[in-house]
Amino acid sequence: MTAEIICRGIDEQTPSEDGVRVLVDLVWPQGARRDGAPLDAWVPEVAPSVELQRWYDRNPLQFGEFRRRYRTELGDQRHRHAAARLRDLAGHGGLTLLTAAQDTGRSHAAVLAEWLTDTGPRDERRPAAGPPTPRGTASGVRPAGCRAGLSAAVADLNAGALAFVMGTGIVSTALYVNGAGTASAALLWVALAGFAVLVPAYGWRLLRWRERFVADLLGPRAFAFLTLAISSNVLAARLVPDGHTAVAGAFLAFGTLGWVVLDYGIPVALITTLKRGPSFDQVNGTWFLWAVGSESVAVAAASLARVTPGHVLPVLAVVCWSVGLMQYLLTAGIVLARLLARPVQPEGLMTSVWIFMGAASIAVLAAVRLIALPPGGAVPSRPLLVGSSVVLWSFSSWLIPLLLALGVWRHALRRVPLRYELGWWNLVFPVGMYAVTTHELGRVTGTSWMTSVGRWEVWIAAVFWAVVFAAMAGARLRPRRTAVRGSAAGAGQGPPAG
Repeated sequence: MTAEIICRGIDEQTPSEDGVRVLVDLVWPQGARRDGAPLDAWVPEVAPSVELQRWYDRNPLQFGEFRRRYRTELGDQRHRHAAARLRDLAGHGGLTLLTAAQDTGRSHAAVLAEWLTDTGPRDERRPAAGPPTPRGTASGVRPAGCRAGLSAAVADLNAGALAFVMGTGIVSTALYVNGAGTASAALLWVALAGFAVLVPAYGWRLLRWRERFVADLLGPRAFAFLTLAISSNVLAARLVPDGHTAVAGAFLAFGTLGWVVLDYGIPVALITTLKRGPSFDQVNGTWFLWAVGSESVAVAAASLARVTPGHVLPVLAVVCWSVGLMQYLLTAGIVLARLLARPVQPEGLMTSVWIFMGAASIAVLAAVRLIALPPGGAVPSRPLLVGSSVVLWSFSSWLIPLLLALGVWRHALRRVPLRYELGWWNLVFPVGMYAVTTHELGRVTGTSWMTSVGRWEVWIAAVFWAVVFAAMAGARLRPRRTAVRGSAAGAGQGPPAG
């Protein structure tokens, strides 16, 4: 089909280029008036099944799996008849799919728009019960085995996948400052391997699934892409004490370039795009990565400046530290206003909110690295750096009980299942960063109790990394066992319900 298909929130404005506006939710949005509603039709039959939607509500971070299951449902008779009606409506000049979902970019409407675009009249000749042929396959033949799994993994690659490298790299740094050289080196190699695998995967996804990549870049979690730059800078700072200055410089150059492109590009894209919901509810913890990106450049540049001559790196470190502080204050105000002024669903309160604490901690670490540089030039005075570090460290310490209480509310009181998700690495990074910050701030200020506490925190961060890594490995193995059982049961069965 040639008509443009987009999706919007039902509360968004109605631009003239929207064409035919169709509500595709199963239930009429609560609080929306039926009389005079800014839409042309309501097609509830095309929405996901009640069971699938309930599963996705319980697992809001499993968008890739939800997308796969929903696309399978779209191959049944009921959904295909409803899709045919949508194609007829699109023939009148463009089609806009409306939904009440807060995050339209990760809703069933976005999947439906993609599916309608990928499939066309030729698909009507397939058996009604069969799922649509995936885009990009030749003659309707799916790639088999590992190739199919790898392709699906890259297609659904999370924008913040490099949080794994961030968390592993900072825990490696924490172990290094604690004198655990062997364990630190092992985690460094794990982080480097993750970086070597994930960065090309980002590039593959950009080239092969550009529309989906751009959709994520224009979504409410676009700041998660900054993990690309942050992870590179974390590795650069970790490689400096090992004497690998040239390699560290290469990682810093890559991270700085990524920071410049994304630190400006993401806000510009979010401000200028028209395909986004105006809801304040889209604000989330990943927005703190805006400040973390700047501070990561400051940490890496200041670390490298200690062992290389010149004034460029100290100036870069000071500028990025200052910019990161302003970005942190701005983001903190926005996120706090969102959490305090708008209702928060326990399923929507993700582990990314811990970056609130991690962003303050990395600002402290950047200041500590600046203190280690020779005085003079662009480097701020030691009292200013120490004073701001103490304030930020105290605030990050104050945040920990609050974040723990929110976790208890989410999992213990509201009974959200405690299952592995990529967002757990957004928790590993703040925990590891806080441990490093406590140890290093105590060292430069001569506060022995703080250094001692930092040593204990380092081991807590290491144990936490091991637990999350084991959970990640277990989550990767479970789908394989499920697939084996499913193949033994025979063809024709649908995807599991939970």
